[in-house]
Amino acid sequence: MELTKSSEGEVTTLKLAGEIDLHASPSLRSELQTCARDKVPRLLLDFTDVEYIDSSGLATLIEYLRAAGPHGGKIALFGLQEKVRTIFDLVRLGELFSITETRDQALASA
Repeated sequence: MELTKSSEGEVTTLKLAGEIDLHASPSLRSELQTCARDKVPRLLLDFTDVEYIDSSGLATLIEYLRAAGPHGGKIALFGLQEKVRTIFDLVRLGELFSITETRDQALASA
């Protein structure tokens, strides 16, 4: 997995690429913990180039929700490929995360 971080004002965007699996989750977890510790108000995750996510990746995202909750941090995901979106739908994580098609939609929902 590759991860690129950018910030504009109170919005931080993490662009992810590749596979988010057991081997990649620790890197993502570390970056998300930094965002939670820094009390990032609005976090957007760009999944455009993510080909796969497994349960460890999903658990990492849920951990961020718990960590960001106390400071009111918002998170939105966008650009999920159909195969990746199916995984989120199967485990009903669309109920926890705002999942949109575009960055602008994600920005509006976060």
